[in-house]
Amino acid sequence: MGKAHYKGKDVTEVRSPQRKLVPDIVGSDHRKPTSLRGIADKAKADKKHRFQDLYRHLDADLLAYCFYNLNKDASSGVDGVTWRTYEENLHANIEALVERLKSKTYRARLVRRWYIPKGKGKRPLGIPVIEDKMLQAAVAEVLESIYEQEFFPFSYGYRPGKGAKDAVQDLTFELQYGRYGYVVEVDSKGFFANLGHDWLLTMLTLRIDDRAFLGLIRKWLKAGVLETDGTVIHPGTGTPQGGVVSPVIANVYLHYVMDLWFEKVVKTRCHGQALISRYSDDLVCAFQLRQDAERFYHSLPARLGKFALQVAPEKTCIVPFSRFNPTMKRRFTFLGFEFFWSKDRKGVPRVTRRTARTRLISACRRIKEWIRKNRHLPGKEFFRGLNIRLQGHYNYYGVYGNILSLYRFVRWVRIGAFKWLNRRGGKKKSFTWEQFAAILESVMAKPALPK
Repeated sequence: MGKAHYKGKDVTEVRSPQRKLVPDIVGSDHRKPTSLRGIADKAKADKKHRFQDLYRHLDADLLAYCFYNLNKDASSGVDGVTWRTYEENLHANIEALVERLKSKTYRARLVRRWYIPKGKGKRPLGIPVIEDKMLQAAVAEVLESIYEQEFFPFSYGYRPGKGAKDAVQDLTFELQYGRYGYVVEVDSKGFFANLGHDWLLTMLTLRIDDRAFLGLIRKWLKAGVLETDGTVIHPGTGTPQGGVVSPVIANVYLHYVMDLWFEKVVKTRCHGQALISRYSDDLVCAFQLRQDAERFYHSLPARLGKFALQVAPEKTCIVPFSRFNPTMKRRFTFLGFEFFWSKDRKGVPRVTRRTARTRLISACRRIKEWIRKNRHLPGKEFFRGLNIRLQGHYNYYGVYGNILSLYRFVRWVRIGAFKWLNRRGGKKKSFTWEQFAAILESVMAKPALPK
């Protein structure tokens, strides 16, 4: 199991006749350790309390709980150890990790770099080894127990009981019924790559007074990254997207950089209404008055620059967006949706959403590639996989006013499936368009808007 050691032995050599660690909490009985609830209660009761004994909560029970909540099918890290391989000797592996934590001999492993398509470019992801993932998940649980009592309701990213759809729905409601006339689209340049390590650790010390616990986070921030060409990079800033602890520390960072500043400074200086909606580093702000929107827009670069962040000027702008002048063809994009005003059948102005054009194009390209690569599958298996992907698209983009975008996507899928499935038999076509359309009618998932 890599270089981990337990009592002088490699953990792969340790064999225990006992049952595996906590198999009784897997599945429906798999519950959070009660210690996390105690941390959350204390954080809620005393907003200024600094926790001094968090490191000891990283015990076998919490690690096992986190292990069984990891993605079983996720890619392995630099050591090649998968979730299922690690589980084969879970009891000894976790005991060895706990022993290294107690003796302060734990060392973070290299993070494997991987790239996924994003628009016309690629997004870098970091893939830690399974043991680091498990420990990061445990630290993330502790941080979440503390900071869920701090975070504002308008922060939606990577939080329990919240999601991107909630942000979209709540923003739609506020714009529809609030007195807002201007929206500021905000795009930060390379947030996860530029997050300041020293600033983050300073922010964490406001609620955490535990050097050993903070030392773990510092180890992961400074861990080397193994690039695809074999080179190792030691970053001075940033946190790898893909790291299990990255979402919660990103939320902590932006809580102090953006959320508190907006609530305590920006809103108090506004002469009209103002709101913010944030999902991780994606955010928009709305203002009633243009002067308030312009003041925020011009002060934003300095605010972000103080914390080692930058505004992407080509994607940050002020958009007039008022229900009192809905005929203006003004749009802004947030979390994959374009927001704009239109009139319903009764002539009433409504905030309307549709799939952002770039997102729709990307979705069409991905589904086309999947069809091409999987056209060899038997019919039932092919359409089962296709429908899973279709349903995922419908679940996210299935909102009022977006039916046309959904059917554009469906049309693209139909054409792509007809083209590639018809090539399975060589030059001879398997069926006509009429025959294929009849088949799709009975086997292909269809979009349905919420009732």
